[in-house]
Amino acid sequence: MPMAASEIETLIRASLPDAQVTIEDLAGDGDHYACTVVSEAFRGRSRVQQHQLVYAALAGHMGGALHALAIQTNAP
Repeated sequence: MPMAASEIETLIRASLPDAQVTIEDLAGDGDHYACTVVSEAFRGRSRVQQHQLVYAALAGHMGGALHALAIQTNAP
């Protein structure tokens, strides 16, 4: 079952409350998304660590309800 963009945003903001989240449905199927996440929590962390924070926020939905997510992260 596909995952709504709003659900992805809610999960990310629950873990990173200050995050500015932009999500784009790449294929129109609810399974392939690109997201940009800007959060102070990323400051001083490597790109890998930043992405790990986003994946942790998705609480195991990757590979299940959420098939593919391209992530871009930045500190403000």
